[in-house]
Amino acid sequence: MEQLGKLTFFCGKMGAGKSTLSKKLAVEHQAVLISEDEWLAAHYSEQLQSFDDYRKYSHIIKPFIKEHVQQILRAGTSVVMDFPANMVRQRAWFKLLCDEVGCEHELVYLNVSHEQCLEQIAKRRIEQPERAQFDTEEIFMLVTQYFEPPSEDEELNVSIVSELKD
Repeated sequence: MEQLGKLTFFCGKMGAGKSTLSKKLAVEHQAVLISEDEWLAAHYSEQLQSFDDYRKYSHIIKPFIKEHVQQILRAGTSVVMDFPANMVRQRAWFKLLCDEVGCEHELVYLNVSHEQCLEQIAKRRIEQPERAQFDTEEIFMLVTQYFEPPSEDEELNVSIVSELKD
C-alpha cells in the first residue's frame, strides 16, 4: 500500500495568523509549504490591484495548484497550504482535492477575535509596507462578511486554535 502525504489547510479571518502558523507547521511536519500569496505575486503581481483582481487570479491558479498538490501527496510528502479555506465552497475544494487522492487532511481553524486580527493587520502594514494597500480595516470588513466558520456537516478533520503561541 502506498504511503500518502497529509494535507493541512487553514480557516481564519484576515490577520488571524494563517500564514505564520502555516510556516511553523510546514517546518514541524517536514511538509511542502505552498502559499497562495507567493504564487499570485510570482505570476500576477502587476494585475493585483483590487480584491476583485485577487478573486479572479486566485480562481485561475486553482486547477494548476490542485494537480501539483495532488502529485506531491501521492509521492508521500505532506503539504501545508497557506490558502484561505474561509468559506464552505473553498473548504469543499480542499476536501475534493483530498478525496480524489485518498489522503488524510487537517483543517486548522484559527478562531481569533476581530480585535486581534485588526491589531495583527496594523502590525503587518508596518512590517510589510508592500501589503499596506490591502491590509486595511476596510478590506478586513469586506472580506470578513464572507467568512463562514467550519461546521460538522462538512465532514472535515478540524483542529481549533484560539491563540497563537510564539
